[in-house]
Amino acid sequence: MKTKNRLAAVPFAVWTALFVAIPLVYIVCMSFMRRAETWGVVAEFSLESYRKMFSPTYLKVYAQSMWLALLTTLFTLGIGYPFAYCVAKLPEKRRAFVLLLVIVPFWTNSLVRIYGWMILLRGEGIVNSLLIFLGMTDSPLKLLYNFGAVLVGMVYALIPFMILSVYHAVAKLDPALTEASRDLGAGKWKAFWTVTVPLTRAGIMAGCVLVFVPSVGLFFVSDLLGGAKTMLLGNLIKNELLTARNWPMGAALSVVMMLMAMAVIAGYRKASGESSLEGIV
Repeated sequence: MKTKNRLAAVPFAVWTALFVAIPLVYIVCMSFMRRAETWGVVAEFSLESYRKMFSPTYLKVYAQSMWLALLTTLFTLGIGYPFAYCVAKLPEKRRAFVLLLVIVPFWTNSLVRIYGWMILLRGEGIVNSLLIFLGMTDSPLKLLYNFGAVLVGMVYALIPFMILSVYHAVAKLDPALTEASRDLGAGKWKAFWTVTVPLTRAGIMAGCVLVFVPSVGLFFVSDLLGGAKTMLLGNLIKNELLTARNWPMGAALSVVMMLMAMAVIAGYRKASGESSLEGIV
């Protein structure tokens, strides 16, 4: 039996080694190499990329990336939690239909959906046309190519992760616990904040991780909606690898992004008391 279990684990081990472990080791090793004068890298140990990472320009990008990720997480939580809570209280047939609507965006290309927001927010778009029609403004507002547009795009792209995580936690909640708190004299809101929210904390934290981590690196959202004015860590990595052809610098920035993700996941595990990542996946 033990031999069969070991043999069954071989494909997973090979897949993990080929597509996870080896690429990670390769990226880390490349980050300590030196950029060639023309193209590529020189296999010499160098800390040049890591020294450059602490310049004021790069630190500003790190701070802006973290700030945008934090705002995205807060907005998705503020919108997603009430929505997921209401969905969990719907009859089963309606619940399945609404969840299907939440999942449908995953079936379409992300770039297409972000282009849709560009059409909505542009000067002659639906949003500005509606504002002018209602008399709220005399001329089109600059809703595109700024930090706010990037934030809207991030929230739109990542809110399904928050909704599904919170819904899973709320759906598992025993209604008898809330009813017991009401029987003991707690009001509707007090029962919600003292019983429902604490018992769904695992879903909240899992959703925050699933939103915060990718929002640091979704470079296409800031490229399309920010007009290259909102530089994030993902944009920085893309520019170093594809435009500047500075592979060691791009690899070093990728290592920084991985460390950020690991720190967030470690914080989730410590706060939730989970020894694995089952709450996230």
